[in-house]
Amino acid sequence: MFFELSEAHKEFQKRVQRICEREVSPLVEEYERKKEFPLPLYRTFGAERLLCLRCPKEYDGPGLDKVSECVCMEELNRICAGIGAGFMVHGGLATDPILRFGSESLKQTYLPRAVRGEKIGAFALTEPDAGSDAASIRTIASKDKDGYRLNGSKTFITNGTICDFVTVAAYTDPGKRGIGINLFVVNREDEGFSVIKKLRKLGNHTSDTAELAFDGCYVPRERMIGEREGGGLEQLEETLKSGRITYGARSTGVGQATFDATLSYVKQARRHGEPLKRSQAIRFLLAEMATSVEVMRYTTYRGAWLFDQGIATMKDASMVKLFCSESVQKIVQKAMAIQKAAGLLMENPIQRFLRDARLFKIPEGTSEVHHLVIARELGL
Repeated sequence: MFFELSEAHKEFQKRVQRICEREVSPLVEEYERKKEFPLPLYRTFGAERLLCLRCPKEYDGPGLDKVSECVCMEELNRICAGIGAGFMVHGGLATDPILRFGSESLKQTYLPRAVRGEKIGAFALTEPDAGSDAASIRTIASKDKDGYRLNGSKTFITNGTICDFVTVAAYTDPGKRGIGINLFVVNREDEGFSVIKKLRKLGNHTSDTAELAFDGCYVPRERMIGEREGGGLEQLEETLKSGRITYGARSTGVGQATFDATLSYVKQARRHGEPLKRSQAIRFLLAEMATSVEVMRYTTYRGAWLFDQGIATMKDASMVKLFCSESVQKIVQKAMAIQKAAGLLMENPIQRFLRDARLFKIPEGTSEVHHLVIARELGL
């Protein structure tokens, strides 16, 4: 049973903390204002071997486990959720299907450069009329010569305007709901692929998000992930299982950052002439926040450990995603209740944590969807 990080994981955590404080933290305010992802960080993190952490050494990856990936994501999101989102999609959703289900040629073509940060990946599943229900997508991949023509649009795509390649879900057989889906790798320069627009968001401002179009975009057969038509839904489910556990780490990172900032504020602030830390009500709120962060962390790393053992179910992943993404909402609300008007000031990171955390209830399946997944697994 997983109870705490191993010594190797703890050393890795310290290393990631140092790198994030040195390389990421100084950039946050500038790029939040710009509403851009700091692109040089891809090469920096690639050189530090902190991209695509579960990619094995034969593809230049560090070959680490899911627990290590969650350690890295927690620390990144503690500093900046938007930057954490870009790296999460690149090293997870965009490349994981290639690693787990792609041909050797696809792996050799895309993974080493993704690991080094030379090529940036995106993942395109969500459409204007299809979100958590992947089987409802309408993008079609029609056979053409030795490949396929993709037609359709995707939205809310992280890394959409900065990506070099994008892993795309499309129907090769629209008559077979769900099971007729395949995944394809589209290069930025492929004819028929275009970025419609960059999307403006409430939070996660350093996370690049876009709407994409595929207008007769030709993809050769060798860039279809998998050996046969169909099977893409199963690939998606396995990929999303991992991603949902990662969202536990994202939520924990923002929760920890919120608690740290609030504790620092309480220790310094005075209200009605008295130190705020003497208020029993405030102390109770901080105790609840600290407890929530610890339970979120345990829940996340238990899920990651189960994943590493090959025994994590979709119920396990959904429980991590649901509990942690909902818990961080309560943490940031408590922080705002404590800081009141001070929490609304733009120079105060609490308002950013509040905006960033709200997103976590939506991607990788909404909270409502995860209630349904868990209930179904309970036999209801």
